[in-house]
Amino acid sequence: MTYLSGYRLMWIMVLFDLPVVTANERRKATQFRNFLLDNGFEMVQFSVYMRPCTGKEHVEKLAALIEKNMPSDGKVDILPFTDKQYENIITLRGKDKLKRNNPLQYILFQPDVEHFLPESVNL
Repeated sequence: MTYLSGYRLMWIMVLFDLPVVTANERRKATQFRNFLLDNGFEMVQFSVYMRPCTGKEHVEKLAALIEKNMPSDGKVDILPFTDKQYENIITLRGKDKLKRNNPLQYILFQPDVEHFLPESVNL
């Protein structure tokens, strides 16, 4: 079982503004979004995707992969930050303020998932 500190566990956020005027530009933008989804990113907002990473080295590898697969036009920003920083996020929807409910500790690479589930859960 591998436990990681909230200071080592990181998130990578990809923010982009790609041209979508021509059919070819729309196709390239769609390919880039699909590339992000295929690599474990989830859409947070339009043109904002993020995923967790196991550390700085993982962030650097993903950043190089993103750079290799981004369209030649447009702008892509990559923002890495620690899980400790992310746990302070404040999300606003309408006039309601939602607090992120974080687990106390992440468990990664655990092959025996059933061990941590309540007995009432059947997989």
